[in-house]
Amino acid sequence: MSLARYLARLGYGPRKACERLIAGQQVRSASGAVLRDGDPFAHDDVRVDGAPLDPPPGAVVLLHKPVGYVCSTRDRPPLVYDLVPPRWLVRTPVLATVGRLDADTSGLLLLTDDGPLNHQLTSPRWHLPKGYDVTLADPLRGDEAERFASGTLRLQGDDEPVRAAILTAHDGGQVRLTISEGRYHQVRRMFAAVGHHVTALHRATFGPLDLTGVNIGSWRVLAADEVRALREAAQSAARAAKGAR
Repeated sequence: MSLARYLARLGYGPRKACERLIAGQQVRSASGAVLRDGDPFAHDDVRVDGAPLDPPPGAVVLLHKPVGYVCSTRDRPPLVYDLVPPRWLVRTPVLATVGRLDADTSGLLLLTDDGPLNHQLTSPRWHLPKGYDVTLADPLRGDEAERFASGTLRLQGDDEPVRAAILTAHDGGQVRLTISEGRYHQVRRMFAAVGHHVTALHRATFGPLDLTGVNIGSWRVLAADEVRALREAAQSAARAAKGAR
């Protein structure tokens, strides 16, 4: 693939505009050497106006989503894409969110342009665990953990019960709920089903990942070993779920 075409796929502009960037000597190697459109190149060695390139194709990005931001490319702002470089919305393919978090929910959100991986992480049959820190309007009664772990709890409007979930208490009135599904407003609806109102919701973990070192509103690109661990966790969860049936 030519350098201009590669830059265009990463969202740096239409191909002609990227050719002008190259012709204007705005695209160089890390050592400062001018790159031409026909030159061989490596993603990590390319600089545009002195800055490293955006995440390469197939990357997975971990974003610490604030409350109030919408997981959509076309909705009323603020959007989660307002927190990342604007070029990400015009990449081919786009860096899409892996599932969604409601506007009123904060926490760990993944984005990727790897379609098969996105499907693997969001498909109901993979059952990758996700942990949520939940603030409730009232204290726990004491029977909620058993009800969530039973695998028999039914949500209003659903035919099938939710899968068994793990509820643990935290200090400060918070609880952690770990689920292995992704139904619509599932955590809020689960607590509503046992008589509780959720006042704040934060996704703290996604499989083996957490938000350590990522400030709210910030993001980082996952390393190759983290993506590999994420894939392996999804496959392991799928095998465990299949064996439990």
